[in-house]
Amino acid sequence: MTQADLKKVDSRHHVVVVGVDQHEKHVLLSDDTATHYDTLVLATGAQHSYFGHPEWEQNAPGLKTLEDATTIRRCILSAFEAAERTDDQDLQRAHLTFAVIGAGPTGVELAGIIAELSHRILPREFRRIDTNTARILLIEAGPKVLPSFPQKLSDYAARALSKLGVESLLGAPVTACHANAVEVGETVIPCETIIWAAGVQASPAAKWLQADHDRAGRVLVRPDLTVPQHDDIFVIGDTASVNDTHDYPVPGIAPAAKQMGAYVGAVIRRRLRDGAVPRPFVYRHAGSLATLGRRAAIADFGRVRLMGAIAWWTWGIAHIFFLIGTRGRVAVAWSWLWSFLAGQNSARIITREMNKPTKPALKGEDDEHL
Repeated sequence: MTQADLKKVDSRHHVVVVGVDQHEKHVLLSDDTATHYDTLVLATGAQHSYFGHPEWEQNAPGLKTLEDATTIRRCILSAFEAAERTDDQDLQRAHLTFAVIGAGPTGVELAGIIAELSHRILPREFRRIDTNTARILLIEAGPKVLPSFPQKLSDYAARALSKLGVESLLGAPVTACHANAVEVGETVIPCETIIWAAGVQASPAAKWLQADHDRAGRVLVRPDLTVPQHDDIFVIGDTASVNDTHDYPVPGIAPAAKQMGAYVGAVIRRRLRDGAVPRPFVYRHAGSLATLGRRAAIADFGRVRLMGAIAWWTWGIAHIFFLIGTRGRVAVAWSWLWSFLAGQNSARIITREMNKPTKPALKGEDDEHL
């Protein structure tokens, strides 16, 4: 794109990509206009997959963006507030029941965070309810938590979650997500807060390009991350399906996307400089980590596997290291260390998204600041 094209796109509000015309080399936009490209890089990511039940999304939000995170925080904290306000014991139990669907890294970390919140941070915040009685369900259709990790680490994670008070329902596929209940098999569990962490599907990029794709909708790209028959179109990140040197699919995680982005940048530079043919993309796996609440985590670096506090510190240091800028690293490191030493977490504000419907409030209920 030219600078004029970029300024034109930036000046529009709420304009999104709706297609790609490979023959005319145009990106099609939602305002019925198009922008020309010489080289196109599609990194349009992924969205939640509800396995053929898109209607579940309104009752079971997922975690992909910062806005998703604030939405989930609001739902969790509002549930405790609602439980405090009601005299109906059955409704109170439903408000204090939290279902996390999917026992991958995201689901496990969310369940651990809710357990820490209810057992360690919130007990002194309420007068009528005992937040320690909160029920946290981790629902997984497969036979174990963290299925991508080795069995030993998975078993440790299950034990650590159990100590936190998390109930792991394994081999239990979800059959329905309602506004105030979740169905697991034929069992209906009253639950006012459901969080989805069970799966993702790629953006519609494969449809835009009319390209071959895998079951998750990811474009089947060539070893140089280009679309077959289109050397001028790269697809990277969660939108791309490519195998590593061991013929295993490259995982849809941030380090893989960053490596793809750096690779494509280098390829484009070489093309502009001397037209050299690039070597195939090589993914270098730096390891997998997952936290299990305060002072507990697991880490798999291949030959080296860590559990417990040392893995938790490794997780924290790794996340701080990859932040952009020294100032950001120092600020986050100090905040994290203070929270750890003081045993406090100040992020307990209930916010309300503008222009989005919310569940009906209890009589007399309004936004609360904990």
